[in-house]
Amino acid sequence: MKYTKLPNTDIKVSKICLGTMTWGKQNTEAEGFEQMDYALDEGVNFFDTAELYAIPKERETQGRTEEIIGNWFKRTGNRSKVVLASKIAGPSKFNEHFIREEGFTKAAFDDAIHGSLKRLQTDYIDLYQLHWPDRTTNYFGKRDYEHENDEEWKDNIQGILQILEGYIKEGKIRSIGLSNEVPWSVMRYLEESKFNGLPKISTIQNPYNLLNRTYEIGLSEISIRENVGLLPYSPLGFGRLTDKFIENKGIEDARLVLFPEMSRYNGKQSIEATKQYYDLAKNNGLSLATLALAFVNKQPFVTSNIIGVTKMHQLKENIDSIQVELSDEVLSGINSIHNSIPNPAP
Repeated sequence: MKYTKLPNTDIKVSKICLGTMTWGKQNTEAEGFEQMDYALDEGVNFFDTAELYAIPKERETQGRTEEIIGNWFKRTGNRSKVVLASKIAGPSKFNEHFIREEGFTKAAFDDAIHGSLKRLQTDYIDLYQLHWPDRTTNYFGKRDYEHENDEEWKDNIQGILQILEGYIKEGKIRSIGLSNEVPWSVMRYLEESKFNGLPKISTIQNPYNLLNRTYEIGLSEISIRENVGLLPYSPLGFGRLTDKFIENKGIEDARLVLFPEMSRYNGKQSIEATKQYYDLAKNNGLSLATLALAFVNKQPFVTSNIIGVTKMHQLKENIDSIQVELSDEVLSGINSIHNSIPNPAP
C-alpha cells in the first residue's frame, strides 16, 4: 500500500480508501466485516461512511452502515488502526431523506455527530464532512450552474466553521472536509479559515473518474495551490468502468441494473467512451477497472481514492490497482479519448 497524509494534518492515510455505502443494503453485516478485515490486512487504513448510508437511501436502512462499522470495531478492537471519515447529511429539500429538515445548524450538527458516534461505537471521528451544500448549486450530476432565487439562504460559512471548531476542541472530530462542492464555496471556506483563524478544510469528496473529469476544470488547481485533497468517489462510475458491462458478464446484480434511477453513467456518450477505454485497457494488458483506478490514483490532487464493492474479488482488484503505473502511451490514449468525448457523465 502507499500512504499520504490528510492535508493540513498529521493523520496518515492509505491512498486507497474503503467506501462503505452498500453495507446494510446490498451487503450484509458479515460481508462488510469481511471487506474491512481484508482491506485492513492489505494496508487500507482509511474508511469512509456517512450518517445517510446505506445507499440507495431508505428510512429502514439509514444509519445501518455506521452500525456495521461500529459492530466491527467492537468485535475486533481495531478502532485505533482505522482513520474514519463520516458525513452530516445536507438539508432534505436538496436530496430527500429521512433524517432532519434543516441545514447546517448547531442543532443539526449535535444530532448528526452524536448519532454517528453512537452508531460507530467510538468517541471521535477523524474526518467529518458536509455531505452536500445547504444552498442551491450544481452538484449530483447537474453540469451547469443556474442561479435561483435563494434569498432564504444566508452565507453561513463562518458560522459552520465556528460550530465545527467547537467539536474539534471537544475531541469529537479531528479534521473537516466538504463533499459535492464547487469552487466558489471551497474558496469561501478557505477565506474564512485564513482571515478568521478558523479550522481549515482538509479534503473535498467529489465524483471523479474517466467519464467525469469536471473536477479538473476549477477545483484541481484549488486542491494543489491551497493544499486541499480530493477524495474521489465513483472512480468506476457505479461499475460502468469495468469489464462486466462490455463483456455482459455478471451484470444482473450490478448497481446500474438494480437501481436504474442512478442513470448518470448510462448515456450513449458514456457507453461509447467506456468502449474506447475498454479497448485501450485490453490492448495494454489491463482490465478496464484497473486502468480507471490507476488513472485516478496518479492524479497529484488526489489524497485517497474511495473504492466501493459488493464482492470480494472486486475488492482485491481495486486495492491491487495501487501497484499499477500507467505508461505515457496509455495516458496519451486516455487523454485522446477524453478530448473526443469529454465528461459525458457530469
